[in-house]
Amino acid sequence: MSVPLSPAGIRSRITSLLPTRADLAQARRDPRRDLLAGLTVAVVALPLALGFGVSSGLGAEAGLATAVVAGALAAVFGGSHLQVSGPTGAMTVVLVPIVADHGPSGVLTVGLMAGVILVALALLRAGGSMRYVPAPVVEGFTLGIACVIGLQQVPNALGVPVPEGERVLVVAWRALEDFARDPGWASPALALAVAAVMLLGARWKPTVPFSILAVIAATVVVQVAGPDGVRPIGDLPAGLPAPSLAFLDAGALGGLLAPAVAVAALAALESLLSASVADGMTVGQRHDPDRELFGQGLANIAAPLFGGVPATGAIARTAVNVRSGATSKLASLAHAAVLAVIVFAAAPLVSRIPLAALAGVLLATAIRMVEVGSLRAMARATRSDALILVLTAVATLVLDLVQAVIIGLAVAGLLALRAVARQARLAPVPLDRGDHTDEEHELLAEHIVAYRIDGPLFFAAAHRFLLELTELADVRVVILRMSHVSVVDATGALVLKDVVAKLRRRGVVVMVSGIRPGHRRVLDSVGALELLRHEGREYATTPEAIGAARDHLERTGVLTTSPAPAREAP
Repeated sequence: MSVPLSPAGIRSRITSLLPTRADLAQARRDPRRDLLAGLTVAVVALPLALGFGVSSGLGAEAGLATAVVAGALAAVFGGSHLQVSGPTGAMTVVLVPIVADHGPSGVLTVGLMAGVILVALALLRAGGSMRYVPAPVVEGFTLGIACVIGLQQVPNALGVPVPEGERVLVVAWRALEDFARDPGWASPALALAVAAVMLLGARWKPTVPFSILAVIAATVVVQVAGPDGVRPIGDLPAGLPAPSLAFLDAGALGGLLAPAVAVAALAALESLLSASVADGMTVGQRHDPDRELFGQGLANIAAPLFGGVPATGAIARTAVNVRSGATSKLASLAHAAVLAVIVFAAAPLVSRIPLAALAGVLLATAIRMVEVGSLRAMARATRSDALILVLTAVATLVLDLVQAVIIGLAVAGLLALRAVARQARLAPVPLDRGDHTDEEHELLAEHIVAYRIDGPLFFAAAHRFLLELTELADVRVVILRMSHVSVVDATGALVLKDVVAKLRRRGVVVMVSGIRPGHRRVLDSVGALELLRHEGREYATTPEAIGAARDHLERTGVLTTSPAPAREAP
């Protein structure tokens, strides 16, 4: 589909991405059910929003602002009826080094730029590209994110200040060293208790929001017992700040472009993946990928104005939304509204939540992200799938998320090319005996060889088998049957031209049959057919080529008889 370039085309495209009356009609079908689902999701999302805000380096208030502002806008303008958006662990992983290099204002600027990029991707109809991401890349990506989120929580879970460092492995190791020098067991005990309650509670009663219950219990214990070394979130503003662009520095935009592209790529990938997961959990729900990118773009443009970090669709919260019975966008919108009420009414209470309790919530979240059954099935599928999964997971842990996806896609592409290239082969075609005598047929078989080229004739396969033809000995005519060629590219055409030229220099006549109309342009562009045309060596069918080969042998004195025309072998 073409990209709209005219102003009228752009207006039409934007109109197609806006909410419709059908969205409103769906929200009216069962509002009570959606409101209850939204309340449930908000209870689950509160500790996650706080935790991811703290982990990003901008503070708990940034996580809440993102959940409220981005959650509401993505719900209204997004392409999924069930998607819940907000701060996520995957995005936090990308934001930590940006905070270290450019400070909080750099993160806000990156979020704004990423939102603009996402809107542009929606206008360019890039949403459908998600289907080209192989499943092993997604599984490895998710496994790597889970490991990174878990390692990020080590300092807060141990109750030590977050050490300096860009790599999560280095930071976690330094935190362990700090803890070993002056151990305090209250924070680790609190974090492990919260994580255990969440994991065991989810097995016992999946519908109960044990995360918020565990956080409340941990907060009460700390307030009553007052153990040493347990740090709270700290003061939170009672409400959202007024929207502002004071953070924006026009001179820094060039240096922040690369991080913005990385954030936009991650937001697109995670949001479309989450929307696809929601589709798979329901019957009859299908998201619009371009509208989803548009909604996420608007959400990320608005969130920084209120001090929020970049947002994406959140798989865990979306899954809770679906399981809670949500049927429309109203549930996601209600989730954002409930969090807004908490921000305005309960900020003093939220500020007392221990950081160790939030670390426990995120540790449990990281563990629950790992689907052991899916990983085992993917690892057992093929060696290529297992390799892609492991490489993507390791790259996510050691490098960064966008680089990990690029590496996974590159390896998957190379392995796919190798598999396709292996399908290309030369198959000998036996000459039909027809009405030839034994002696005549023996002479034909001795001096004429015919091959059928099967599969793709492209850069990854052409050299492997076509150059074998140049090693043929003691033959007068080579016939290449090309009706079974599926794809021809410039490299394949050049190799074919080289083979024809080398055989001709040895005095071997090359004839070609069955060239498909769609392949002629490529073969003509490199001059591969020119070597054959001026001598009349191209034929529509293989029997015609065999007949011409026989005539050539007669003219050169190899055959002294004129048998009946040969027929193509079955």
